[in-house]
Amino acid sequence: MNLKPGVGKTTSAVWLAHALCAMDVPPLLVDSDPAGSALRWSELAGGFPFPVIALPVGDVHRRIDDFLGGRQAVVLDAPQLEDHARIARGVMRHADEWVVPVTPAPIELDRMAPIQAEMGEVQSLRAEPARTAVLLNRTNRRESTRTGPDADAREVLAERGFDVLDTQIARLDLYSQSFGGPVQVENTAYMDLAAELLKRREGA
Repeated sequence: MNLKPGVGKTTSAVWLAHALCAMDVPPLLVDSDPAGSALRWSELAGGFPFPVIALPVGDVHRRIDDFLGGRQAVVLDAPQLEDHARIARGVMRHADEWVVPVTPAPIELDRMAPIQAEMGEVQSLRAEPARTAVLLNRTNRRESTRTGPDADAREVLAERGFDVLDTQIARLDLYSQSFGGPVQVENTAYMDLAAELLKRREGA
C-alpha cells in the first residue's frame, strides 16, 4: 500500500506472491487496483502458478474469504490511497500486515506523514491491529549499509516510528522491466522478503 501510484506496489505484490509460491506457501493474489495491472500481468505472462482475482471494491475485506480455498497466504495489491481511499482502506482492514514500498528519496520520505495518519485511522477500525512495515524499494545497494542514502532513509523512517524491514529491493531492470513476463524469483531479494514476512507472522 502507499499514498500514490508508481512506487512499486504491483511489482512488489507479484514478485512476493511468486516467492511465497516458491517457498511452498502458494498464495492467492488479489488485485484490488481498478487499473488491474496484476491481473493483466498474469494474462500477458500466460498465467501465474497461483490464482489471481480482481476485487477492486470497497468491501474487499468482506469478500476475500470466499476465495481462499484453504490457502495459507493472501497477497493484496492495493490501489493508491489518494485516488481510491475506500478500496485501499478495505484492503487494510483485511490484511494482517501492511507493507509500504518506499524509495529512499527525500520527496518519498516526506509523503510518509499522511500515510502514517491513514494507518492510525484504519487501525482504529480493526478488531486487532495490523503489523506495519516499510520496504525500502529501488535502493542504491542490494544490501543495507551503514552509510549513504539508503542508510539515511532507514534512520529517518525509524525516527518517525516506522518499522523498516531488513530486506531491501535494489533498483534493477530485473524488477522494473518485468511487467508482463514470467517471474524467475529464485535467488532474488524477494525470496528474502517472503522469508522475513513469514518469520514476522510466526513471531506474531
